[in-house]
Amino acid sequence: MTWKRAVFALFAVAAGTNVPTPLLLVYQERLDLSAEVLTALFGCYAAGLVPALLLAGQLSDRLGRRRVAIPGIVLSGLASLAFAFAGDSLPLLFAARFLQGVVSGVVFSVGSAWVGELSLASGEGAGGRRAAFAMTAGFSLGPLTSGLLGEFAPAPTVLPYLVHTALVAAGLSLALRLPETVDLSAVHHGAAGGDPAVPLIRPGDGLLVATVLAPVAVCVYAFPSSVISAVPLLVDLPYGGVAVTGLLAGVTLGAGTLVAGLQRRLGRWTAVVGSALGAAGFAAAAAFASTGWLPWLIAAAPLLGSGGGLCLAAGLTLTARLAAPTRRGALTALFLAIAYLGFAVPFVMAVVARATSSTVPLAAAAVLTAVLSVRLLPVAGRGRL
Repeated sequence: MTWKRAVFALFAVAAGTNVPTPLLLVYQERLDLSAEVLTALFGCYAAGLVPALLLAGQLSDRLGRRRVAIPGIVLSGLASLAFAFAGDSLPLLFAARFLQGVVSGVVFSVGSAWVGELSLASGEGAGGRRAAFAMTAGFSLGPLTSGLLGEFAPAPTVLPYLVHTALVAAGLSLALRLPETVDLSAVHHGAAGGDPAVPLIRPGDGLLVATVLAPVAVCVYAFPSSVISAVPLLVDLPYGGVAVTGLLAGVTLGAGTLVAGLQRRLGRWTAVVGSALGAAGFAAAAAFASTGWLPWLIAAAPLLGSGGGLCLAAGLTLTARLAAPTRRGALTALFLAIAYLGFAVPFVMAVVARATSSTVPLAAAAVLTAVLSVRLLPVAGRGRL
């Protein structure tokens, strides 16, 4: 099945995005980096990602998925090689992280649309479910693998990236054999897809995008990033180390991978269940911040990871349903760009915690997410999700 090749290629690129995450502790020790520099190094990924998301989606609607995705996959391997050979060069680390963001923006938007179009014969929801599985699987296995290699293998800042480069090479070999899904004959006749004059969505669906699709998109990464980034910053964890950091990220994001297949059974209730799981996860994280009792954190990680994974699957499915036929790439890119705003949530939590306590922002997030879940109930009941 051709869609499986696209899924693997998308997975291979996604696996690289979080490879540096557990290794930040190694870079901090080796280069004597401050917390501010580490935050900037991690965050410059978004500076490359968001513009690439918005540009690549529209470009692929006009030029085709292959012409945009294939170079992006190649650059994913080059970004990992740049990390591997960065050594003690902080500028090269910044450049590699920025390039990684650009690569992710290109491949995630175009690859998700490509998987969706290759899955049309499998029925509505199949493409979103498969793309969500590919990305969440990559997001989880990447840091888990690099965390273990960084802790126990030689050359901790080289070997994890070389492993990922080999994975990308395999993904590229499969992607090269994928068919084009955009009607390029329209391009040759001057009627290219992705015409900016064509609305992204059908008339009357703007409110649904603003009040349903957008908040669901924010939840996609707000949920897992909160337990991976915010909780360790707000609360002293009982254990430390590169391996533990990678394990926490792997469990959280791995849960999102495992639940992606549930969308087939949950159907229109997928986003409702996802946001409810997120609310429960934030409540458990707040309990951990308040009591320091480790089982609360153990519960919060898979709950928030599962919630994010279901919101991603539901959001990609709704995006495909709402998009104008020739604007699927552009709307997918917009959805993912909004989703990445969720990575700002840990920063907001840190600011609120400084003025109050570590428990307050987590508890507030639980309440807000529960309100969203209630908001989605009537929408799902009318079959709009």
